[in-house]
Amino acid sequence: MVYRSIGRVSRMVFLGAVLFGAGFLCGSLGERDAGAQVGDVLKKAGESGTLGSVGQLGTAIVDMQDHVSALQKNIDTLKKIKSALGG
Repeated sequence: MVYRSIGRVSRMVFLGAVLFGAGFLCGSLGERDAGAQVGDVLKKAGESGTLGSVGQLGTAIVDMQDHVSALQKNIDTLKKIKSALGG
């Protein structure tokens, strides 16, 4: 009697694991990457008036970060050129 219920429980657990695995596999194959960028979301929020000045501030910060990153690339390039020239 006990062996019968253990067998049933183990079959149910196995079936649940198989179904979970199949669902996980199908879900991971159909997964899509998010396409929105933080700057785009903040710009839309600022334009819509939802966040108002807070959205504009967020947009300004994102733009400044982009500019700082570009300047850092330029500085790194100049350092490489300087070291190549022996300076």
